[in-house]
Amino acid sequence: MNLALRSNGYPLVRAAAKVPDVKLDAFVAGNPELALDAVAIRAGEKAMVPTADLVKEKLLTAEEAAAAPEMAVYTIANGGAFKMVADPAKVSWTGVIAVLTVLMIYVTMVYGPIAAMLVEMFPTRIRYTGMSLPYHIGNGWFGGLLPATAFAMSAAKGDIYYGLWYPIIVAGATFVIGMIFLKETKDNDINA
Repeated sequence: MNLALRSNGYPLVRAAAKVPDVKLDAFVAGNPELALDAVAIRAGEKAMVPTADLVKEKLLTAEEAAAAPEMAVYTIANGGAFKMVADPAKVSWTGVIAVLTVLMIYVTMVYGPIAAMLVEMFPTRIRYTGMSLPYHIGNGWFGGLLPATAFAMSAAKGDIYYGLWYPIIVAGATFVIGMIFLKETKDNDINA
């Protein structure tokens, strides 16, 4: 799958792999896309490593290590694990900064009115508790648990989009509760 992703333009790079001599033939057979030659690899550079260290690094099993006190280990470029790395030359820094700026403006458009509304909803005697408790329950619990809950829902259902029901339901419930319980605060005496 990683090879298909990389061939279709995803920025995947492959780390080097350390392969003990007894596993080299299986590694070459298992990675035909690398077009490796076991004879050429064995004729190249190698490091002699104690087999006890190879067992610790989980490159060998204890049974495989029992044959010799040390073994040749070959480093094979582009034969290890895949990881995604963005190419800095292909990043549109102006576009990224513009998108982040727009998103920050959206956040301020939301948080400014929320702060003003919460201040007006509670009398000064209980204002801090009245503002803090619902704010942190909403943001901390409902918002903070969104990734875990959405992931759990998606994993349980087997559908990657199923987790979207969580934010949709929370947003819908927030709208309904807000329409029912939030009242107009204009002309309220904030000291009363």
